[in-house]
Amino acid sequence: MNAFYTDHFVLPLPEGHRFPMQKYRLLREAIAVHPHINLLEAPAASDTQLLYAHTPSYIQKVVAGELSESEQRAIGFPWSQRMVERSRRSAGATIAACQAALLDGVAVNLAGGTHHAYRDRGGGFCVFNDAAIAARVMQKTQGSQFRVAIVDLDVHQGNGTAAILENDERIFTLSLHGENNFPFQKERSNLDIALPDGCGDAPYLAALSTALNTVKTTFDPQLIIYLAGADPHENDRLGKLSLTKAGMLARDQMVFDWAAASSVPVAIAMAGGYGKDIALTVEIHAQTIVAALCLDQSLNHKAR
Repeated sequence: MNAFYTDHFVLPLPEGHRFPMQKYRLLREAIAVHPHINLLEAPAASDTQLLYAHTPSYIQKVVAGELSESEQRAIGFPWSQRMVERSRRSAGATIAACQAALLDGVAVNLAGGTHHAYRDRGGGFCVFNDAAIAARVMQKTQGSQFRVAIVDLDVHQGNGTAAILENDERIFTLSLHGENNFPFQKERSNLDIALPDGCGDAPYLAALSTALNTVKTTFDPQLIIYLAGADPHENDRLGKLSLTKAGMLARDQMVFDWAAASSVPVAIAMAGGYGKDIALTVEIHAQTIVAALCLDQSLNHKAR
């Protein structure tokens, strides 16, 4: 299974910044020992690919360092050339994961899930919307009728993704998120499931099962982009939900079993994870990737 990394493109952040930049390096190191994972440096998304989801003026402001102070505050990162490069690579990694998944059944972006970026602005630690860009790239390469489902299980609603893709009938957006969490002004996905604070394993998994069945019966995707956020976990500083580590694994397995049952390839992005214990956040992300290996073997077995 191919896994695309960007952690060597490090954002220069102020001391005490709450974004857990180091988790990406730790995750790569954690899975590097696995003999069935092929680590690859992520390519950079081109301007043309970025334009599939973002306005020319916004891309120009990001690339040229013309973001205002308020725009930088909304994103949460100070502008730098390294921020631009890492953002391109993060989007490129999801594109590459989609391309690899179509060939191999499953692939992973060890970053990504930047679902708060809108067409004309960034927000919530998101500069370019990798899932929206990658879905549109797949339409360009596989044909305009190609159906992509974005299954967003980050604890925060994928507001930017929903807004960018709201009129695209060939891309289905599912967001399972905390009702009382950021963003406080939600957008309309194709299917939104808002969960109360403190929601635990059983009600979460029941809601997810219903949602996945709805996606299958109403849309029947040919590719799934899965945002596997670690932030629904009970240890997360920003999550407000109460899933256990076992519940998080059951969530991943449900998505992978659902995909395997229909032989649909899956591209995975890590999305959020802001645990009080960063080592535990890395463990949750890593167990998603190890679980994906079983999907890889299942889809390859069916192909044979």
